[in-house]
Amino acid sequence: MRKTTSTGSYVLCVRNDGYPASLLVRRLYQRVPDRNAAARGLLRVVDESGEDYLYPENFFVSIALPRPVTRAMRAAAHPYGR
Repeated sequence: MRKTTSTGSYVLCVRNDGYPASLLVRRLYQRVPDRNAAARGLLRVVDESGEDYLYPENFFVSIALPRPVTRAMRAAAHPYGR
């Protein structure tokens, strides 16, 4: 677990078995690149705590967002330019 300022792609949560406080179904989460996790079938995402953690890959569906939406999401996540 670590605080992150990395800008990765976004995924949609479709399951949260065992993690109801950390993941909300139908919510977008920022994916943080992690090759080691991917090799084990896991995704690193910034969850409801604001920190990144590993979760099963099958909890998420990758989505492509238009650039203006991605920029808006990043601005909302870091309103003071962090």
